[in-house]
Amino acid sequence: MTLSGTALLARIFLGEGDKVRGRPAYMAIVEEARRRSIRGATVLRGIMGYGAGSRIHSAAILRLSEDLPIIIELVDEEARIRGFLPWLEEVLGGGLITLEKVEVLRYEPRKRG
Repeated sequence: MTLSGTALLARIFLGEGDKVRGRPAYMAIVEEARRRSIRGATVLRGIMGYGAGSRIHSAAILRLSEDLPIIIELVDEEARIRGFLPWLEEVLGGGLITLEKVEVLRYEPRKRG
């Protein structure tokens, strides 16, 4: 599969404790994206943040949180990302989803050996 030129980047902001059908939401989202052949997915774990509820989640020693911020980034052609959004809306109970156009300069598997 190739991808070049203009693409769409979806960022999904969640909490580490968020669930989709009893499983960690970030795992369910990445696995569904892969099943649908979305070209790229990355999960990032934050050390501090807050969202719509204004509750601060932090990895600070004195304030151990089991609900740290999670960002899932998905990159693909606009139509494929937009086609994934209805599923996200169906399974997510909250969170934030942003979209931005990006220019893909390189998309290819790592060369081995």
